[in-house]
Amino acid sequence: MAGSGTLKCLMHEIRIKTGQRIEAKEITRQIANTISGYRNGHIHLFCIHTTCGLTINENADPDVMKDILAAFDRMVPANYPYLHSEGNSDSHIKASLVGHSLIIPVLDGKLALGMWQGIYLMEFDGPRERKVLLSFIK
Repeated sequence: MAGSGTLKCLMHEIRIKTGQRIEAKEITRQIANTISGYRNGHIHLFCIHTTCGLTINENADPDVMKDILAAFDRMVPANYPYLHSEGNSDSHIKASLVGHSLIIPVLDGKLALGMWQGIYLMEFDGPRERKVLLSFIK
C-alpha cells in the first residue's frame, strides 16, 4: 500500500467463561475495552476452539439469540447418532456453521458496529473458559 507506512498489528488474548452447554455470551464491551486507545484500523477476532464460534447479531432483544440457539438445536440436534465418540459432534457442527473469526472496523477508537449489533461468543460445548485472540491492524 503506497504511502500508508508500516502495517502494524497488535495482539491480545481475552478469556471468556461460559456457564451453560449452549449459550450466546455477549462480549462487545470486553472487546471495546481491550481496544481502547487504538484509533483507526480493524480488529480481527479469532476463536481458538472447535466447539464454539463468533458472530455479530442483535443485542437489544435477548429473544433474538434465544431464537438463534433454538434454531441451531433444530438444525443440528444433540441426540443424533453421530460417529464422533466424545458426544459433542453437534457442538463441532454448530461452531462450523457460525465460524471462528470476525473482522470489525475501528473508527475514532470505537467498534464500527450498527446500532443494534453486538459481538457474541457462541458456546456449544460448555461450560468452559474460552480464549479469543484479537489482532488490531492499523
